[in-house]
Amino acid sequence: MQTRSKDVNAQIPATEKATQETLVSMHRWTDKLLTFRTTRPAEYRFTAGQFARLGLQVNGEMIWRAYSITSAEAENELEYYAIVVPDGLFTTALNVLKPGDPVWVEKLSYGFMTPDRFGGGDDFWMLATGTGLGPYLSILQQPEVWRQFRNLVLVHCVRHEDELTYQDKFQALREEAAAQNLPGRLQLIPMTTRDDAAAHPERLHGRITSALRDGSLERKAGLDINAEASRLMVCGNPDMITEVREILRERGLGPCRRAGGGQFITEDYW
Repeated sequence: MQTRSKDVNAQIPATEKATQETLVSMHRWTDKLLTFRTTRPAEYRFTAGQFARLGLQVNGEMIWRAYSITSAEAENELEYYAIVVPDGLFTTALNVLKPGDPVWVEKLSYGFMTPDRFGGGDDFWMLATGTGLGPYLSILQQPEVWRQFRNLVLVHCVRHEDELTYQDKFQALREEAAAQNLPGRLQLIPMTTRDDAAAHPERLHGRITSALRDGSLERKAGLDINAEASRLMVCGNPDMITEVREILRERGLGPCRRAGGGQFITEDYW
């Protein structure tokens, strides 16, 4: 399942809760992975790390799904990262859209996976599987996160190398931060689970959870994960998130609460 929440099948008429926007562009990374952009409602506001709810007319019915916003907070357009789900009602329709076609955008943004929830910490770990990468794209385009943390560690785990998307974008963000003398330092740690490990001996292979348990992820980053220094976001499939929570709790880390405190935030995205 692609969305960050289940179907949003509210009974409120679309014209009251959403605005009709326009598909601006569609970029295909693979036959299943795509990035798409829409126009942005004039009054739309969001915080990097949040998600939008989008609607498409499918067979005369409005279908809603939730997608991370991958664009920067100040951009004039809204960008999203998606996987085409086999026989998925929404993504099957999305996959055939052309620039100029209508897309509905709910007027509110949602979600609590935002860096401003963290107190203290020097190291910001961003763990993602698949399209769980989405919220970090927006977060890393905000200069304040490069000021908030000394070390930014982005871990993206996919099945095959061609699913390691946005690599040029992250390199450009790293160069922009250096040009602006922002203090944060970004490390990119790509991981694959099904490619031949011998073809890329410098790359971590296997699952994020295994790399956490055997210490190879921390060795690769040159940083320890601990309650004092580390703040983590985890976004991806629910089984991975459940296991990562267990690992972090075993190490004395706890989830962030609305009242404050805690070291990690998780969000299912599959």
